[in-house]
Amino acid sequence: MTVHPITIWGEPVLHRRAAEITEFDDALRTLIADMHETNDAAHGAGLAAPQIGVGLRVFVYKHPNDDGVPPRGAVVNPRLTLSKVSGAAPDPEEDEEGCLSFPGEGYPLRRAEWVKVEGFDGDGNPLEFVATGWFGRVMQHEYDHLDGKLYVDRLIDKYAKKARRAARKHGWGVPGLTWMPGVDPDPFGHDDHDHDEDHEHAAHDHASHEHAEHDRAGHGPAEHGL
Repeated sequence: MTVHPITIWGEPVLHRRAAEITEFDDALRTLIADMHETNDAAHGAGLAAPQIGVGLRVFVYKHPNDDGVPPRGAVVNPRLTLSKVSGAAPDPEEDEEGCLSFPGEGYPLRRAEWVKVEGFDGDGNPLEFVATGWFGRVMQHEYDHLDGKLYVDRLIDKYAKKARRAARKHGWGVPGLTWMPGVDPDPFGHDDHDHDEDHEHAAHDHASHEHAEHDRAGHGPAEHGL
């Protein structure tokens, strides 16, 4: 398995519709394995193929849920049916999202409360489930990537202006920009989190690994990036 560089806003593959997958073969399974490896290295809640420069309709996710769905998986050629999206202004805290391809930034965005997901796993077996809450938000965010949209393209004007200013500040919006999980500093600060966690484990060897994983899993997409 290979960790891939993550493309940044402005890379053309992020801004066009990805192609349907027609072959469920070893190449697809390798791609999915690499996407999981990259998502893990980036501390992501989800990752779509265009985010590693591959214009195909597949995304992976790693997020706990109360919907009876495995917390880690892949969806190929997904189709989404959404509940109605509230017209109210997004909550600055409860609705904040982040994105691995718009790294280190976070902005509020209203999403549907639930979404029906249909598609296939990496072996071509049909999938169908309902995702709610933050898990549903992850599904919507990753699906958008497959249609050439980033969450910043959906922001209300107030936050869209902030996102554009951030992009100009970082020099984004041009092809060829990437960051490398596990090599470059983590844009969402997980390098510092991991260092602190390692120090805590060394000083308190009775602290359980399961507890640390539970704490991480409780973080929303804005803290992990998608």
